[in-house]
Amino acid sequence: MAKKKAKSDRLTSPVDRSRAVPIGDYGFLSDGEVSALVAPGGSVDWMCIPRFDSPSAFGRLLGRQAGAFRIAPLDVTVPSDRRYLPGTMILETSWGTPTGWIVVRDALLIGPWHHDDDRSVTYHRTPNDYEAEHILLRTIRCVSGEVQTVMDCEPVLDYGRAHVRWEYTGTSYHQATATAEGDDVELTLTTDMRLGFEGGQATARTLLKEGQVRFVALSWGGAVPPTTFDEAYKKQVWTAHHWQHWLARGRFPDHPWRSYLQRSALTLKGLTYAPTGTLVAAGSTSLPETPGGDRNYDYRFTWIRDATFALWGMHSLGFDWEAVDFFSFIADIAGKHDHLQIMYGIGGERELVESELDHLPGYAGSRPVRIGNAAYAQQQHDVWGALLDSVYLHTKAIDHLDNRMWPILQKQVGEALKHWREPDAGIWEVRGELKHFTSSKIMCWVAVDRGARLAVTMGEESKAAEWRLAAEEIKDDILAHGVDDRGVLTQYYGSPALDASLLLAPLVRFLPSDDPRIRATVMAIRNELTVDGLVLRYRVEETDDGFSGEEGTFTICSFWLVSALCEIGEVSKARKLCAKLLSFAGPLELYAEEIDPHSGQHLGNFPQAFTHLALINAVLHVIELEERGNGTDDNGPADAVGTASADRTG
Repeated sequence: MAKKKAKSDRLTSPVDRSRAVPIGDYGFLSDGEVSALVAPGGSVDWMCIPRFDSPSAFGRLLGRQAGAFRIAPLDVTVPSDRRYLPGTMILETSWGTPTGWIVVRDALLIGPWHHDDDRSVTYHRTPNDYEAEHILLRTIRCVSGEVQTVMDCEPVLDYGRAHVRWEYTGTSYHQATATAEGDDVELTLTTDMRLGFEGGQATARTLLKEGQVRFVALSWGGAVPPTTFDEAYKKQVWTAHHWQHWLARGRFPDHPWRSYLQRSALTLKGLTYAPTGTLVAAGSTSLPETPGGDRNYDYRFTWIRDATFALWGMHSLGFDWEAVDFFSFIADIAGKHDHLQIMYGIGGERELVESELDHLPGYAGSRPVRIGNAAYAQQQHDVWGALLDSVYLHTKAIDHLDNRMWPILQKQVGEALKHWREPDAGIWEVRGELKHFTSSKIMCWVAVDRGARLAVTMGEESKAAEWRLAAEEIKDDILAHGVDDRGVLTQYYGSPALDASLLLAPLVRFLPSDDPRIRATVMAIRNELTVDGLVLRYRVEETDDGFSGEEGTFTICSFWLVSALCEIGEVSKARKLCAKLLSFAGPLELYAEEIDPHSGQHLGNFPQAFTHLALINAVLHVIELEERGNGTDDNGPADAVGTASADRTG
């Protein structure tokens, strides 16, 4: 069990908290290899180089001393407006001052393929004709009046431990490089403003008048930065077109909620590590589930359980290439090792050793700051079901099962059959005592059930019959020990506690949607495991998860409830909850892991892939029923709809 910390060790002063930028207010940038979080005040507060999971170069998000990169008007802290350019990952911030207006556009550039036929570059997916430029580009345009503008770039490498030294690269004041002793990362800052240095900070001050423009480009990894605004603007336009053309491949319903689906799709693409095609759970580490609490984890890795929802979401929205890339990564992982972990590094790394960075105070004083994630070594029995369900969904989507997968599937079904009777850490990765978690047993059933269906596809009728019998044995055990006197599926065997993970039971077709135990479970969670209608994972006072303190409502669970309500025919309740959840989106339509039901503030790592995946599932559930004319009745279970759950049957 993780050591519980005294309350006095966890909390920070009200002054510290008041200075923290609300998590949900950050903008998210990505080029498929690096991501950045941009505060409303124009500061890049989080950016790791050269990969999502590398040490940070800008880490102010977790400590003011860990570096930031700000562009803003002098003495103006609050922008007038922020938005993404339509269909892109380019963030535009508009600033109004007493003397004029400027517009700042930020992008991590996408460029054409650089490597040509260089086989030394390892890509685990089919290479595209474009890739990350390794340039953070920031452009400034004065649209009226005149505005005194400030640029401060202060990287502090290795999570704020390695201070840089700036040096000019030529005879002018327009380019400089930053290096730190003992660190391989070299950053180049190129601009049409005149640079000066104040310790580890590169600074520029300029008075912009109407019609004038400036650019700042931070580059690394041998990238060739633009040297004029015209060059910078062309690269920005290329990047905008890249995102717009990518989004145009998708299928989005003509519905008022369309923009949420599109932003979720762009966010998921931004959280996809291009060299391997894998989906990172979030772009950040250690953003707290409770400000001042110790529920702070590193989510810059990929979870096998994300694969099912990711593949369904990608196929449902028409992004089949991305689905194939992610599936290939998962299949490659499963084929290489007898023991399937619950999570891996974005390059396929198996060891994700967890440690704490004691020199950083954490977001809003929320210690500890963690890198790595000890959960990689946990025994979680949902992993086999997640893999088999992913294979099954993918096979149905492309109407093909690669023969090379069959030995892998047999092995993983065998693992589920070998271990399903044992306790585990469960879907929520508790660090307390292992339990016989009901949702884990259900996912073992999923593994064997999907294995039987895939066996039929392969012509293995005897194996299919064997596994169908085994699946029935697992189901009978769950219904005998995981259901309470009310007919409600409970958190673990012998416990009356509720758990939001049981909302997945109708979605994976463990029981038919009109089974009274499914309805009882969904409604019990809705009525008893919510705060102001938003769903908790579980009651922390009822669950030994190895941590102390409270946590917010889990947004993924609330979206699961939307989908589950659709499944049992409570469509108007589902639509109402879905609309409420969408109203809680950040100003840029992004979501963290949790929502504080009292303040509406986002909590946990950001942006959270799993939340956006669940949003897609829930929104399409509701829209599908609306289009089929089932949008006004609550007269019992709806017919199966074209969603993830429906695609898992037949």
